[in-house]
Amino acid sequence: MDDVLGLAVSLIASYLQVPLRYPLRLGGSRSYIRDYAPAIDHSMSSSDSYSVSLTSLKSVEFPLFIEGQDFTRAAYAMFLLNKDLEQLLNFIGVKSSGPRYVLANLKELLRTILSSEYIEM
Repeated sequence: MDDVLGLAVSLIASYLQVPLRYPLRLGGSRSYIRDYAPAIDHSMSSSDSYSVSLTSLKSVEFPLFIEGQDFTRAAYAMFLLNKDLEQLLNFIGVKSSGPRYVLANLKELLRTILSSEYIEM
């Protein structure tokens, strides 16, 4: 089911022309969501370690499925997916239901973008 949510979020982001903060790699029942973490160069001095540039980001993928995966990684993937939903809700000016309400946030996003007021904008 998480893969379906990922597909829905990806399609809505494309429709709204919003690049997602946490991009998805869709793969049917084996979809992943990416988180970018700063890559730390161990050759830098300690005073330079706080000035990590945005170009040195490392991509880490988290599974949007549980089968054969660590539950913690899949739960974090759902957290990131909800962050993408919150990003889309903020883009259209709608308040999020909170970080634990993925389906409620998706429902509100769909309700808003399918409303006649939004479509006529």
